Amino acid sequence: MPDNQAANEVAEAHGDGHHAQGSVAALTIGAAGVVFGDIGTSPLYAMKEVFVGHHPLAVDPLHLFGVISLMFWSLMIIVTFKYVTVILRADNKGEGGSLALLALIQRSTGGGKWSKGLVLLGIAATALFFGDAMITPAVSVLSAVEGLSTVSDSFTPYVIPAAIAILVGLFAIQRHGTDTVGKLFGPVMLLYFAVIATLGVVQIAQNPAVLQGLNPIWAYRFFADNPMSAFLAMGSVVLAVTGAEALYADMGHFGKNPIRIAWLFLVFPALLLNYLGQAALMLRLPETAANPFYLMAGESWRLPMVILATLATIIASQAVITGAFSVVRQAVQLGLMPRIHIDHTSEKAAGQIYIPAVNWVLMMLVILLVLGFRESTNLAAAYGIAVTGTMFITAIMLAVLQRRVWKWPLWAVAIEIGLFVLIDGLFFASNLTKLFDGGWFPLLIGAIAFTLLTTWATGRKLVINRLNEGSMPINVFIKSACTSAHRVPLTAVYMTSARDGVPPALLHNLKHNMVLHERNVLLTVKIGDVPRVPEEKRVELHDMGSGFYRVILHYGFMEEADVPAALASVQQPEKFYQPMKTSFFLSRQTLLVSSRPGMAIWREKLFAWMLRNAESAMEFFKLPTNRVVELGSQVEI
Repeated sequence: MPDNQAANEVAEAHGDGHHAQGSVAALTIGAAGVVFGDIGTSPLYAMKEVFVGHHPLAVDPLHLFGVISLMFWSLMIIVTFKYVTVILRADNKGEGGSLALLALIQRSTGGGKWSKGLVLLGIAATALFFGDAMITPAVSVLSAVEGLSTVSDSFTPYVIPAAIAILVGLFAIQRHGTDTVGKLFGPVMLLYFAVIATLGVVQIAQNPAVLQGLNPIWAYRFFADNPMSAFLAMGSVVLAVTGAEALYADMGHFGKNPIRIAWLFLVFPALLLNYLGQAALMLRLPETAANPFYLMAGESWRLPMVILATLATIIASQAVITGAFSVVRQAVQLGLMPRIHIDHTSEKAAGQIYIPAVNWVLMMLVILLVLGFRESTNLAAAYGIAVTGTMFITAIMLAVLQRRVWKWPLWAVAIEIGLFVLIDGLFFASNLTKLFDGGWFPLLIGAIAFTLLTTWATGRKLVINRLNEGSMPINVFIKSACTSAHRVPLTAVYMTSARDGVPPALLHNLKHNMVLHERNVLLTVKIGDVPRVPEEKRVELHDMGSGFYRVILHYGFMEEADVPAALASVQQPEKFYQPMKTSFFLSRQTLLVSSRPGMAIWREKLFAWMLRNAESAMEFFKLPTNRVVELGSQVEI
């Protein structure tokens, strides 16, 4: 994690950070569309996967009531209690998600002996999220389009081409932003939830006995009758709670209360009614287990249902893609990923961003998933591991938060977290049985992402340490250089990642050009463990005398650094920053791989490759292109 104490202090000293803007009603509708797109489309495949998936069950009252009981109580304990009631309280200045939770714990506790382990947990959760971000669009869109087969068998050959066409179109429009399309999300999902709830009510009315499944005794009977079958079924039951992580991750967009209202009064009732309706239909007609979601509707309504469900899955996929962009930006700001080009697609909403590299890599991998797995049932096997792994890690981090930050008594933390860990662990273990049926994929993606994230963070720290080894104290430099070097007019800004010492670019400039500018600014950008830093706390200025100034710019991990704009806000001394009279000096390091203690040789080569392909500091910090001078140096790690 970056050195961010000062950024944290200025943020703590001012306000509560960022919070969602708008009326509760509007935010609730928006949350219904974006936050619950993933979990809202789970009925398309969750019940089907339990009974006809890789570990099929007999379609009889015991199994139907047992599965309904497991789904209902999983939604109650994991989503309603764990996420909606407890985790949404972990508010990092208005933001949520694994990295925000990690930053909140780090800032509140000051690190400590558990710091390194917590950072690794946060990185692991982020790595697993990328696996989820690839599988969600593939399984959601494919399961929706598979509904064409229930309309007519003649449509079956067109399922995969149609799914790929939809996915290509979805990723292609990302560069235009989601502002316009986003306004349609809420109304479409409101219609979708109303329709699936109505279909469920119609089926329940024909077979109200299915309501028995809400009794937890049926879950017990299911396990008592055949523990192994029930354990394996948990790997598919978990599909009913996929998307629960989005409740926390999207808190900054909509706020806690709109998310809670949308879940308790709209999404949860609609999902429960639909699952009960599917069970009621299967209780009457066991053969409908092949695709109970679509077969609940009459033949004349199936094509409109396919269209509506496809729109809902596009929205669910859009939410995950947007989430991937946000997570990548947070990781870059927190020093876990190299700088990457980010486009802003809205002048009003700072959170609406587009990252071309992430978008096209995701699209290629999602299409390969569809072509490789070919059926939503096969993809469902790969889906659960990433989701349950992230949930399990979140539960562990929550335990640290409750004990060390919220100061809950040990017995209360043990009881609550024990329940969460037991259920999350059971789900995760059950999904591991599908490791060779597709579950290997998210673990592979997670392992690759984890390696990249940790390699960059470690390599970056090593480079900083190597540069600091030969650094000269700034006060010594000022005394010696000011008496011997020739001074030239105007201002020079030297970008440096260290608060102390002389920037390498300044030493190289003096060595090669043998001059010092009239005014020399040593500038450091610090990213804090808070989402946003108030503008009045942005700039920290220290006058070191003899025309030297130390400037530290503070940003939150959800903000974008604009160095010229921040410098322009400095009032003293007069004319501190003049766009056409200021030169920016950057140091570009060339890494030399060595056997020095630090990282394995292959990781050093990987870090060097990542460094070469990172976006330039000039573009990342929005420096004027015609006022930048880069001075190279070699660093051995």
